[in-house]
Amino acid sequence: MPKSDAITFHANDVGEANMYKLMIGSVVPRPIAWVSSVSQAGVLNLAPFSFFTVASRNPPTLLISIGPGVNEREGTVKDTLANIRDLGEFVINMVPADLGEAMRQSSGDAGPEINEFELAGVTPRPGATVSVPAVLEAPIAFELKLDRIIPAGVDHLVLGRVECVHIDASAYAGNYRIANDHWKPLASLAGDFAGLTPPFSL
Repeated sequence: MPKSDAITFHANDVGEANMYKLMIGSVVPRPIAWVSSVSQAGVLNLAPFSFFTVASRNPPTLLISIGPGVNEREGTVKDTLANIRDLGEFVINMVPADLGEAMRQSSGDAGPEINEFELAGVTPRPGATVSVPAVLEAPIAFELKLDRIIPAGVDHLVLGRVECVHIDASAYAGNYRIANDHWKPLASLAGDFAGLTPPFSL
């Protein structure tokens, strides 16, 4: 419990934007799901989401939360959500520190006609179990089939069942373990990013 001199905020008083800042500044660090999807017109889409976690171990399921369109696209759904709804497949690519700038390039409000693999300067790798490509340069990629989409306020929780995992040899420690110190995962903070500090045990 915070100390007696803690500053207290009630959600009904501070408003949506300020509560959002309090949440994303506190729930850190967050892994980044770099989601690749394909539109009905066949255009490749790539976008990062830091509202991302494991939802279930059996069946293996990952979860991303996708917010509404912003700026000039306010009142619409994001291309990633529309593509996943339409195709029922997507890929979550994990972002290492050295792909941070490419990830940032794909985070803008590009139109649905823009190939964001090209925008980010990365290479599509054909899927083994889905028709959506992974990012070839990403050290880890999860191929997913859509399980369900759950509305949550203005956002949508997208649950995908893992069908296949690609792991670079340099990121694999053997015995189904990941060598995180080798692929150097990038984490999202409140507008900034961070890498891992040396791990320690408790």
